[in-house]
Amino acid sequence: MSEILLEVNNLTVGYPVWGGILQRKIGEVRAVDNVSFTIRRGETLGLVGESGCGKTTIAKAVVNILRATIPGIHQEGEILFHTEKGPVNLLGLPRSEMRPLRAEVQIIFQDPFSSLNPRMTVGSIIEAPLRIHTRQTRRQRKERVSWLLERVGLQPEQASRYPHEFSGGQRQRVGIARALAVNPKLIIADEPVSALDVSVQSQVINLLQDLQDELGLTYLFVAHDLSVVHHISDRIAVMYLGNLIEIGDSDAVYLNPAHPYSRALVSAVPRPDPKSDRSNRQMLEGEIPTPLNKPSGCAFRTRCPIAQSECALTVPALESKKDGQLAACPLT
Repeated sequence: MSEILLEVNNLTVGYPVWGGILQRKIGEVRAVDNVSFTIRRGETLGLVGESGCGKTTIAKAVVNILRATIPGIHQEGEILFHTEKGPVNLLGLPRSEMRPLRAEVQIIFQDPFSSLNPRMTVGSIIEAPLRIHTRQTRRQRKERVSWLLERVGLQPEQASRYPHEFSGGQRQRVGIARALAVNPKLIIADEPVSALDVSVQSQVINLLQDLQDELGLTYLFVAHDLSVVHHISDRIAVMYLGNLIEIGDSDAVYLNPAHPYSRALVSAVPRPDPKSDRSNRQMLEGEIPTPLNKPSGCAFRTRCPIAQSECALTVPALESKKDGQLAACPLT
């Protein structure tokens, strides 16, 4: 087994709720509730769940940008990034100490239309991390930009163009090139294909896999499409309402899910065969509870087809299941 690169321990993130005439803090939305997982060097961990379950919050917490964008946010736990000098807790790290580590932890944002500065050329966008984190000459940076554009399937001549001159898939390739510019060890891919056409999604996914094999990258791949996550990931972690409810080998979670919510996600994956038997498809009933008032005990119990009265008493812990994955359900 390869060594651990990222270790998340008991991560909790709460968004403030402001109200009243003086706009004081009157509550908190716990978007991530006591989540723990590890990522080893060279592997891809897929983080999957419905919209609003806390996936993107974890991604932003890992790259330590929540405090700078959301005043009054509450964060607890540890996010240990293992460097050559030892583990560093990224959570709450001051800006001056975080800046050198940003070359090793990069993020690919979800929306390729808003994550690129429309007033900068593509070449300048990709070159920006090189100006900040390296001492390369201007000529060396230009050569690096040309190489990156070619590596992600674009032409070096396109460096002088602006983002609005590219399609959505091409813009996402620019975002990937920007993330790769400073040779990071860990890349956080925050739903990198959700805003793209299906045909373009496969191209970007294949590109990410090729880059991982060539450069030895490590991915935290965030998405809501379980089939896409299964295709690219070595392991899959499933979230619901801020809680981690199942984690394990990609095939185990996708082919033999242990948690009822994971089973519903797998059941919702479209099948290309119109004659396939869908009679045993599991449909979730009801709406997702509000994070402001989560159900007691297991947060999924209000929609769970096998829920019992004791499910409301305590929050279930992750337990080992027959296929090797961990699932937070004592009834399976």
